[in-house]
Amino acid sequence: MAGFDKRVSSYAEALAGLEDGMTLLAGGFGLCGIPENLIAEVKRKGTRDLTVVSNNCGIDGFGLGLLLEDRQIRKMVASYVGENALFEQLLLSGELEVELTPQGTLAEKLRAGGAGIPAFYTATGYGTTIAEGKEVREFNGRPHILEPSITGDFAIVKGWKADHFGNVVYRHTAQNFNPLAATAGRITVVEVEEIVEPGELEPSQIHTPGIYVNRIICGQFEKRIEKRTLRD
Repeated sequence: MAGFDKRVSSYAEALAGLEDGMTLLAGGFGLCGIPENLIAEVKRKGTRDLTVVSNNCGIDGFGLGLLLEDRQIRKMVASYVGENALFEQLLLSGELEVELTPQGTLAEKLRAGGAGIPAFYTATGYGTTIAEGKEVREFNGRPHILEPSITGDFAIVKGWKADHFGNVVYRHTAQNFNPLAATAGRITVVEVEEIVEPGELEPSQIHTPGIYVNRIICGQFEKRIEKRTLRD
């Protein structure tokens, strides 16, 4: 990797510098658009005591759920965790610290972090346990709580296509938390299905500009379906 060329040739190189105790931002929603190979590399590296920020924590045995098996996650910041039995077990036993955050608030925390905004006020969560210990101000006659933004040491993201410069296009609903996470990482690593030559992507189609991206890697993906329902 040199200059504007963000390509790396191995997942070990993609996550070089990820160390114990860091904060890791992960894109995806359920199993849609998750950076599954980068997550597998975190497991292989054995990095521990991580604070992981993601909409959810995968499922048992796949996605971020892999990192629970070896107790690599110390704290999970998420909005939905209902598909993972091991997650529930670790939460109830006190082995895993969990910060549940309303989904829209979590998205805005990442967006604000990527935009350099340290905190923002929102009415969501006022009057619930979410608001405990947080500053409250009234706007237009309605109470709002102050929510700090989120940034991370690393952000791992799944895209569809990228060019050598790190400009990224997401496909359909993979435009979930991926673009937000991509802006909020000190080091942002994107894995994609295809890397194209500079100039092949229409500028109007680019979702994440390369200025936010540090490393790009091309991978193969299982794209597992979280729940499959068939008619008899």
